[in-house]
Amino acid sequence: MARRRPRAPRPGDAPHAIGFDEALRTWLRVAAQSFGGPAAQIAVMHRILVEEKRWIGEERFLHALSYCMLLPGPEAQQLATYLGWLLHRTPGGLAAGLLFVLPGFLSILALSLVYAAWGRLPAVEGIFFGIKPAVLALVLEALLRIGRRALGHPALVAVAAASFVALFAFGVPFPWIVGTAAALGLVGARAAPEIFRGPRPAAPAAGTAIIDALLEREIPEHARPSRSRTVRTAALWLGIWLGPVVALRAALGPDDVFTRIAVFFSQLAVVTFGGAYAVLSYLAQQAVGVYGWLDAREMLDGLGMAETTPGPLIQVVQFVGFLAAWRNPGALPPWVAGILAALLTTWVTYAPCFLWIFVGAPWIERLRESRWLRGALSAITAAVVGVIGNLALWFSLHALFAEVSLLRLGPLALPVPEWRTLDPAAAAIALGAALATLRYHVGILPLLGACAALGGAWRLLGA
Repeated sequence: MARRRPRAPRPGDAPHAIGFDEALRTWLRVAAQSFGGPAAQIAVMHRILVEEKRWIGEERFLHALSYCMLLPGPEAQQLATYLGWLLHRTPGGLAAGLLFVLPGFLSILALSLVYAAWGRLPAVEGIFFGIKPAVLALVLEALLRIGRRALGHPALVAVAAASFVALFAFGVPFPWIVGTAAALGLVGARAAPEIFRGPRPAAPAAGTAIIDALLEREIPEHARPSRSRTVRTAALWLGIWLGPVVALRAALGPDDVFTRIAVFFSQLAVVTFGGAYAVLSYLAQQAVGVYGWLDAREMLDGLGMAETTPGPLIQVVQFVGFLAAWRNPGALPPWVAGILAALLTTWVTYAPCFLWIFVGAPWIERLRESRWLRGALSAITAAVVGVIGNLALWFSLHALFAEVSLLRLGPLALPVPEWRTLDPAAAAIALGAALATLRYHVGILPLLGACAALGGAWRLLGA
């Protein structure tokens, strides 16, 4: 019998037991369960990669998360790209980052076509109505999971609380919170290194995580920073990102809808610090008030699509771009223009994310043992817990109450719900979902499916 020839190495192969094919299946699984905004998405990755498969250690996971929180753009997608890069170099990062976006892109594209053609359907409204309260339970679970790991000292709890209050009550911009936390961590690394020494990893069930064990033996070539490779990588991804923008402007002129979409969302991609919520007001102001691509009600509908489909919440930009081109198609059929605009918007939104990760990740890995960096990142991670808490409360107010007003007392600006507008059905679904996920540990997909069915039935019954 002829001996089977060994398989030639693939570009994503790495010197560990995790095959690239297995990683692809896992990233598809992560993507399919990435409902509920960044907090829930980060929790999904933590549960699958850290607790279940033990591919990444607790400390390295939180280290990567802290770096991604510093970057503009969707931190959960960037975290997936970072971890995929750790596992299988650039092909792994591309696979993880692209697959993370794919389910949300396809879902919102389908919903955008339905929305533009037939308007608001009761069945679709009902599904959204049921999923929104379920998302609250997922975000709460993420807050507890990440907070339990990251807040190992009362001082870090205080940082998280201060971050929450600054965002929720005073509207402090997210970059200021991150910068302040980083400065505090740098000082704390010298004054109190036992506190600001980074997240305390949970005790592993059986040995060291696979990637952690690999990096402890020898730093792989792709994780070693190189100035020449950094310059080449930056030039490549700047071209991938901005090449289409320059080409569209040259071919169609600055006033064409596709040029405007490319330029505007490229600009948006570099100011989206703190996740989608931090930039939604600017996006709505420009898309509704300046460009007139859609109205305020449609903007909220698009946000509802992004909140209740898998993938990053910033994917709402795809819906905005779709409607902009649908209503200004030029010589193209509206549906063709809308699809092309959805692709273009997604391209210029996520291409910078790969730039930040592939350029910065090797340097971050090299500095991982730096006392100063660990101090800064430990404080930033604590601040991130406050940010997640702020997102959870903001989302709960808008999911459970039809009206939320703003109470202003000097510098204080508190969102206050109108209690008469509380939706009892939404509150009941949220309570049941919280009980199911926190007490009985029901999986994400069964939870969302059950809540969507309840919401759909409630709406179709005319409630």
